[in-house]
Amino acid sequence: MENTAYFVVTEALTNVAKHSAATQCIVQVTADAERVLVQIRDDGRGGAHLGKGHGLAGLADRLATVEGALDVTSPPGGPTLVTAEIPLAGLGER
Repeated sequence: MENTAYFVVTEALTNVAKHSAATQCIVQVTADAERVLVQIRDDGRGGAHLGKGHGLAGLADRLATVEGALDVTSPPGGPTLVTAEIPLAGLGER
């Protein structure tokens, strides 16, 4: 789970640096008994999407391997919010 959360944050921050023209980016990580929620929010130009062959699609694929989910909200003009949900259930069985 830690590796997945790390990968989500590093890939999202790379996308912010390369594509968003953001002046501010906030990373927030919270957890409860069932999941870890990772959110990356920036004030950039928006337009991010989960299109095949893009970094965010790779994040969604990686999260799917641990039964997690990725949501991207990024209207043109911004802001962008990337939310990754990483479940904790069953991790001891893997």
